[in-house]
Amino acid sequence: MFPRLVGEFAYADLKSARQYPWFSQFHEQVLPPRFRQFEQVLSSAGINANAQVEELAWGELPLSKNGAEGIGVALGSFDPSSIEDRFKQQKLPMVEYRGYHLYGSGDVFLTFLDSNTAAFGPRSALQKLLDVRMGAGESLLTNDALFPLISEANGSGVFWAALDKSNAHFAMQQLVPQASQFGQAAAVIKRVHAIMIEVDAGHGMDARFQVVCDSVNDANLLGVALQAGIIYRSYQEAQSQPDLAKVLANIRVTPSGDRLMIEAPVSEDQLGALNKSMPVAVPM
Repeated sequence: MFPRLVGEFAYADLKSARQYPWFSQFHEQVLPPRFRQFEQVLSSAGINANAQVEELAWGELPLSKNGAEGIGVALGSFDPSSIEDRFKQQKLPMVEYRGYHLYGSGDVFLTFLDSNTAAFGPRSALQKLLDVRMGAGESLLTNDALFPLISEANGSGVFWAALDKSNAHFAMQQLVPQASQFGQAAAVIKRVHAIMIEVDAGHGMDARFQVVCDSVNDANLLGVALQAGIIYRSYQEAQSQPDLAKVLANIRVTPSGDRLMIEAPVSEDQLGALNKSMPVAVPM
């Protein structure tokens, strides 16, 4: 259902993620702001999103000018007719589009596609999603740059994401901001084609990043710069945040052809210590 021009696509298994102590930080730092607005609209109708939303997928649609607008699909168990009755009682604004009722105002609207699926986002983005659903718009399946990456990441971890070239540069700056200070690394980062992110959870959290570079040489050079940046950051944090320094010391950076593999394992004890001093942050 997502439009072809989505440049960043992510998925979260919320049912599984809620059992972990880091979920509140994950909710605030990784899940899109539109989802929190979606939760608020449901809450206003007496609906507990925590109990009814089990999975979430979302994407970023580029605007005609700078910026992007997020759109999401929530999977779970809903009673659309009952919820819509409550919206009507509250006199929540509603517009009809292609036979669907879009409730909301301002930045976020929502609609129910069936009893297991809700979609939300700005009205214009939501209408594009409905266009695709009705066969009147091109879907993400036809995005030759991003969809293969989605297919590769799909099915792994409680959270995974795929970012195209336009979004990858910003994510790299978040991942290791110090890397851009190392000579040619800044130019290499600008040539990065895409990034895939996967997060597995169990007795801790294992985050894996695959950076698709422009060439083998770029992957090798970026690997050296990233490793240097991580060592520098670990040295900086050694005195003020020793737990963070230990996590940084465990990060593994391995070039593999034109890709750069980054693995960041965090133990349960380390997560507990980090949660007291800093939020969980996955670049998106």
